[in-house]
Amino acid sequence: MKKIAIYPGSFDPITNGHIDLIKRASKLFDSVIIGITQNSKKSAFLTINDRLKGAKDALMGIDNIEVISFDTLLVDFAKAQNAQIILRGLRAVSDFEYEFQLSGMNKHLNPNIETLFMTPAEQYANISSSLVREILSLGGDISSFVPVNIEILLKENCA
Repeated sequence: MKKIAIYPGSFDPITNGHIDLIKRASKLFDSVIIGITQNSKKSAFLTINDRLKGAKDALMGIDNIEVISFDTLLVDFAKAQNAQIILRGLRAVSDFEYEFQLSGMNKHLNPNIETLFMTPAEQYANISSSLVREILSLGGDISSFVPVNIEILLKENCA
């Protein structure tokens, strides 16, 4: 049986921390699907099309990944993709409580889905999409936090 994992998130924008986790996960699973959420209740900085294109460009060269958007329950999306695993990144202990709740609810909704928590490489432990957006909005240098294509995309959207 092919091991398929889903790494869900808003990826608004995708960061070097996300990419590190995706690269590492791509070595563990036959296929990794990056599921970009289209949450209508959350206002996104980048459009869904920009987030999809930005992620695809940033992840070019990783053969066993696919970038797809979704607007359903995560467990329903996972089932539709034949995925058995949901990947979640944990940067700090503060992430754990929320992620633990999500994991338990997803397990309740679909007992066949497992959640795997991964921690970032040390140099990416403090990067988050929201911090990148804040640094950018205040005129700071984001070049060490995101790939070049994302930095350009963000600056175009901020202008």
